[in-house]
Amino acid sequence: MTTHSGSTAREVRFPLGGIGTGCISLAGNGHLTDVEIFNHPDKGYHHGYTHFAVKAERNGALVDARILQGDWQGNACGQWQIHDRLRKRHTGYGVGPDAETLAGMPHFAHSEFDGEFPMAQMSFSDPEFPGNIRMLAFNPFIPCDEDNSSLPLAWFELEVENTTDAALDYTLCLSLCNGLAPDSTHNRHEIREDRHMMTLTQRHYPADDPRYAELATTTDAQDVSWQTYWYRGDWFDSLTMFWRDFCGQPRLPEREYTQSQPGFADHASLAAHLHLAAGERGRVRFWTGWYCPVTYNYWTDWRDRATQELVHYDDYRGQKTWKNHYATRFTDVNAVLDYAVSNAEFLFSRTQAFHDALHDSSLPDSVRDAVSANLAVLKSPTCLRLEDGSLWGWEGVLEDIGCCEGSCTHVWHYALALPWLFPRLSRSMRDLNQRHNLRPSGSLRFRLRLPPGDDPFEFRACADGQFGEVLAIYRDWLLCGDRAWLEEKWSAVRDMLRFAWNPDNPDQWDPEQRGVLTGRQHHTLDMELFGPNPWLTGLYIAALEAGCAIANHLGHNDDAMLWQDIARRGRVTLRERLFNGEYFQQVIDLANRDTLAPWRTSAESADYGLSGDVWQQYWCEENHEVKYQFGSGCHIDQLMGQWFAGLCGLPPVFDPGQTQRALRALWQYNFVSARHHTNPCRLYGLNDEQGVSICSWPTGDMPAIPVPYAQEMMTGFEYQLAALMVASGMATEGETLTRAIRDRYRGDNRNPWNEMECGSHYARSMASYGLLLAYSGVRYCADTGHLAFHPALTPGHHYYFWSAGDAWGTVSATTHTCTLTVIHGTLTLNEFGWPFDLPLWRITLNNAPLEAGEDRRHTLRFPEGITLNDGDRLRILLRDTRLTHTEEETACLTHP
Repeated sequence: MTTHSGSTAREVRFPLGGIGTGCISLAGNGHLTDVEIFNHPDKGYHHGYTHFAVKAERNGALVDARILQGDWQGNACGQWQIHDRLRKRHTGYGVGPDAETLAGMPHFAHSEFDGEFPMAQMSFSDPEFPGNIRMLAFNPFIPCDEDNSSLPLAWFELEVENTTDAALDYTLCLSLCNGLAPDSTHNRHEIREDRHMMTLTQRHYPADDPRYAELATTTDAQDVSWQTYWYRGDWFDSLTMFWRDFCGQPRLPEREYTQSQPGFADHASLAAHLHLAAGERGRVRFWTGWYCPVTYNYWTDWRDRATQELVHYDDYRGQKTWKNHYATRFTDVNAVLDYAVSNAEFLFSRTQAFHDALHDSSLPDSVRDAVSANLAVLKSPTCLRLEDGSLWGWEGVLEDIGCCEGSCTHVWHYALALPWLFPRLSRSMRDLNQRHNLRPSGSLRFRLRLPPGDDPFEFRACADGQFGEVLAIYRDWLLCGDRAWLEEKWSAVRDMLRFAWNPDNPDQWDPEQRGVLTGRQHHTLDMELFGPNPWLTGLYIAALEAGCAIANHLGHNDDAMLWQDIARRGRVTLRERLFNGEYFQQVIDLANRDTLAPWRTSAESADYGLSGDVWQQYWCEENHEVKYQFGSGCHIDQLMGQWFAGLCGLPPVFDPGQTQRALRALWQYNFVSARHHTNPCRLYGLNDEQGVSICSWPTGDMPAIPVPYAQEMMTGFEYQLAALMVASGMATEGETLTRAIRDRYRGDNRNPWNEMECGSHYARSMASYGLLLAYSGVRYCADTGHLAFHPALTPGHHYYFWSAGDAWGTVSATTHTCTLTVIHGTLTLNEFGWPFDLPLWRITLNNAPLEAGEDRRHTLRFPEGITLNDGDRLRILLRDTRLTHTEEETACLTHP
């Protein structure tokens, strides 16, 4: 666990929210910021004076009172006001930090932030305050349980320790801003099931309007006071009077207003009171929920039907809407909080169990950090859950709008955390693509516009997204084993693969079925490659192998034979034409303008600013070169097909010896320090920070205008390379790269829970989950009931989190034992593979003897199958002939 304090906490923002619900972020000093719960991102938005405060009293007299946060670490001159909607009096650069940061209020001299996603812990102390405060903050995160991981709330547990030698009375107070509607705010206090609840609503918008919203907070404290409304006044009157009320008397004085005040953002407070003896500790919990049930596509330019004027998203005028998924489960914000409190023990214990299993794993610190931190993307505004529960995602998010819409296939197929942790949500993305994005020709649109089925995104197919989707279908089937679902996907798989040689394919990918993409190939770097290249051809071959596996399983043998033959031919070309002795490269004559001739008059899409003239767009007349290519470059994703194929248990795409040499070349040529690296593109590495650039040109013949982003360091690409290195025997290099990435997100320079690419919380960063799969060697096939565990590093003691299908737990192994534990869900096993080369001695299930056969080396076979449920433990004891029976027993007992 990395502790952030002072300047190292400057950029920390830890998102607290459910999958597809938006979130509130806990800053590194304890401030509640980035309030992104109103169906759009909102970086830097504080939502009024929302905050926690604490005070200590003795015999009714105030000892000390403070806002529960540490020093302000931001710009002391104030922040630039990027969006007009954020402009307020007395804010902006030149007037100091915004008053809503509460930096001007009494606060704690010492604060520390410890974050291990999905849980954040903070501690606060001050020489003037008689006690220590600890905060635990999280949102439920339970793998394979997407609905309980999609609750629109933030959960806080506050513990106070009386460090004095006399009894004290402590008050912990949460204040919320009601900025939900400018002219009709309404706050109310009520007691529900012996709990005090403060609910903030508005009377202006109906419940089916996208601007309708509710906020509420509740606590499990037994002694509670409240203030339904802060004082209404001008200037700084509200905060001034609240602090006077909070400090001036033991309990908050109640205040009510019967009518709204136009343009005024009311606040309300709920306070928990604790009496603690000397040295005693007390704890209270606060749950804060939100309910913004209806959303709409505000990001696509649309015009008022009467005036044809562009309409800003704050001026919703009857556009098509849909409900957030949580709004189909709960009727209002109070129902959300009632559910959370009623199920608090389950939600907390399972989240804690996941946290412990993941963070106790035998991973290097930087790897564990990378795997866990990027799970925060799922709890950020990058993700939406549609009315039927399906997942939809941006690529990332900007300050107040998503960036690059539509569950972009060539970004999201890197996002490995989703299919392994929430497989049903991953399958829902496959379903949406088949239903709305697959054209009759087999061409797959790579973005899905909302609402689904409305105004489709019309652009040519993206090669890496198209073949990544085939691989994702196969992977998602491996994790669920649902034959009916696979049969439903068969026509999509068949048509997407056949599109490579379909005469109607305007980009002529592989018209002669040679197993190599030779035509125009759009890709995730936003332009087109021309001619054979290892990256997209490798994905094509891996997809053909996945198609073979699907076809064979479903009995389509003719397709399987054809696709396997095409893949074989492609491998030959990779081996003999695209490998230059050190690494795989693109084969293209950059000086030959005729390379572009087949698409001379092809129409382009304005979405990427492309003209209708391909020669004009791709030919550099000054240098007489085709633009935006790799050429002889060493590209970070050249082996991506191998990475994806390995995760799916498919045959190798590249020659193993050539693969090793290519990985060594990538490490030698692409791992750079930003200080000595030329990068005219976006800057995700600075000064002495290190990482792997997208492309290098070891032979010095870099194109005059290479592929866009070629010199950038982008974490999603780097993680897939690091994971492949680990899986290929280069664990030292993989760990070094991972550590370099995480050093770029230390907390003082960037947010550790927000790896950026095209915007914040970038989906591709979830490729980091592949590191866990590489180190643990966990592979699963639900159809055969086969689970295997083969760590990359042996020998030694190994302990890893795993998730497979509808279950998750831990697996541990020593030189004498291998133990599989199910923490959550149900796992049916027919086969189990263990890692070490010792003969079998004994098998137990929950300490009871279990009969099984060793079907093949290192694999147990259970002829009748076994089913493991929550808490079940399968244990394999291995015999070491070098030890006596007594020594063997002792060794097994020592490592349970």
